[in-house]
Amino acid sequence: MKLNKNELLNVYGGSISASLINAVVKGFSVIVDLGKALGSAIRRAVSGKMCDV
Repeated sequence: MKLNKNELLNVYGGSISASLINAVVKGFSVIVDLGKALGSAIRRAVSGKMCDV
């Protein structure tokens, strides 16, 4: 199907794509993981207990 210039100007975008949803969920997951790591670091610093590996 070929569209002329006027028809192309009237085309609107579709709905939210799966890749956009995936990126948002991945970003939220990264933020949660950073929060857990920061919370653990603060807890270990305050309590003075470090795990020996």
